[in-house]
Amino acid sequence: MNRIAILASGGGSNADKIAQYFKDHPTIEVGLILTNRSKAGVIEVAKRHDIACYYITNAQYEDQAYMLDLLNECDLIVLAGYLKLIPSYLIDAFPNKIVNIHPALLPKYGGKGMYGKHVHRAVFEAGDKVSGPTIHYVNEQYDEGAIIAQFSTDISACTSPDEVAIEVLKLEHKHYAQVIESLF
Repeated sequence: MNRIAILASGGGSNADKIAQYFKDHPTIEVGLILTNRSKAGVIEVAKRHDIACYYITNAQYEDQAYMLDLLNECDLIVLAGYLKLIPSYLIDAFPNKIVNIHPALLPKYGGKGMYGKHVHRAVFEAGDKVSGPTIHYVNEQYDEGAIIAQFSTDISACTSPDEVAIEVLKLEHKHYAQVIESLF
């Protein structure tokens, strides 16, 4: 069985969709969810899907042996709204086995501080008519890894960054798990 570890910092809507998608999959399972926030909504997602979940402190995250031990049975690490930079020791241990979803069409609107509402506000204020998520491999820099897939939607009718966010999230939920599946 191929095992996925999901790293998330927030509510966990993408983690929830991924867990649903792989619930009865014959060869892929979500085996672990890690979060860096003790009150993250993704903890409830893990409970609902009966997936092992751990809150990781900054000290634990920096402890290479601890993290590699937690992830040693995982074949792919999936970031789903995880807001910390992935350390080089994890990238070295999982080459081309860490993927992220970014809520814009990279390379536009990427980099440190460009996540969630900040991205959607930037897209909206720039007057872009199209947006959508980018799924990419993770490297040592925020949002600079090789692009795996992008999906776009017309946002010209959106009247706020919140409306842009809703449209992009629909595509994230529709496509992320399928792209993950294609990596095995």
